[in-house]
Amino acid sequence: MKKFLYGIDFGTTNSALAIYDEDVKEIVGTVIIPSLIYFYQQPGKESAPNYVIGEEAITAYLKDGMKGRFIKSVKQILSKSSFSETRIQNKRYNAADLVALILKELKTRADQLTGADCRKAIIGRPVFFDDDDVKKDTLAQTRLSKAADIAGFEEIRFQFEPIGAAFAYEKSLTKRENVLVADLGGGTTDFTYLVLDPEKVGSKDRKKDMMASGGIYIGGDSFDSAFMWEKGTPYFGKYTRYEATPGRVLTVPKSLFAHICSWEQMNFFNGLRIKKEIDDYYYFSGNDPVFKNLITLIENNLGYSVFQSIEKTKITLSDKDSARFNYRNMGIQIDEEIALPLYEQIIAKDVNRIAKYLDDFMVQHHISARDIDSLFLTGGTSMVGSIQKLFKNKFPHVNFNSGDNFQSVAKGLAYSGYLFED
Repeated sequence: MKKFLYGIDFGTTNSALAIYDEDVKEIVGTVIIPSLIYFYQQPGKESAPNYVIGEEAITAYLKDGMKGRFIKSVKQILSKSSFSETRIQNKRYNAADLVALILKELKTRADQLTGADCRKAIIGRPVFFDDDDVKKDTLAQTRLSKAADIAGFEEIRFQFEPIGAAFAYEKSLTKRENVLVADLGGGTTDFTYLVLDPEKVGSKDRKKDMMASGGIYIGGDSFDSAFMWEKGTPYFGKYTRYEATPGRVLTVPKSLFAHICSWEQMNFFNGLRIKKEIDDYYYFSGNDPVFKNLITLIENNLGYSVFQSIEKTKITLSDKDSARFNYRNMGIQIDEEIALPLYEQIIAKDVNRIAKYLDDFMVQHHISARDIDSLFLTGGTSMVGSIQKLFKNKFPHVNFNSGDNFQSVAKGLAYSGYLFED
């Protein structure tokens, strides 16, 4: 019977699995799915699962009238000690349970391709799950390990995601290079500085080749949140005025709108107290139609569809000078031209934080720009124009490379089988 190893890149936005045939020592297939879970509004028969994963989650969510429980960016709760569990259809799900659903879907699809029940996997993880916080980092990896166990994996090892990307790039080299790898995903940006050598592909001991690793908790989701704050929230009443007492007119608290700028914080509106506050603001604003959009957004669980529009705008601006931010649903109407300079201004704070971290990373590890032979960028966020400019400006003399932004890490992880030989 053939022996397989799975390399799994569990991502904030998408997750990928590379199938490595240990007999022929080649990758023989890949599986990619969006990291999405949808729990139906009404559970089906007892024998049938009450949820769907990946592409089917989007279809079911829309078909169900967006009334069920839609979960995205679940990777970001791994390091959150404040998240213990959530209740869905009278069943409790902790962080490991939710992540396991995605890992199990990846495993099931891969097993169907191989005809095997593979229990062996190398799972990627960011260099830091949450900005160099050891306790949160330990919590996140413990939860991810538990999720892998629930999903049916018995032998697992962890590898830093940018190292996985580096090993995928190494397969294309013809000579030894000092490489700076930047893995820019939905949740984090990770850096690894290492020696890559085509003659060492598959070698057991690569520890000496890993010269430095680090990361920061900023990614594509951060850009989307910044965009939602600047260009989205005004359409949901950020500047709404209300009459608190006769003759005393105030603006609705800005803090309220911070909670619609990231998916995880949408649950803030589930409490009875905050729902009453929102109803009161609406009443005392004279039933402001723009503020009504916020109520529509919350009551109809439209957050994901709004962020889809934001994502589409971001992708368009990766290779064009302008894009339309367009969203129409249930009375909410957004149609605005977004010029590239404006978008770059909106995300500048987060891009500058990445740049500052990279500077500090190089100083801390005594890395000079002239020591770097090539750059390797991977991850969906690496395609954002401001990120491309950042690296080209910092390293104008360095060879600039990129791989498959959605498969590189998974493939490199699958090439990390040496970790099982410690």
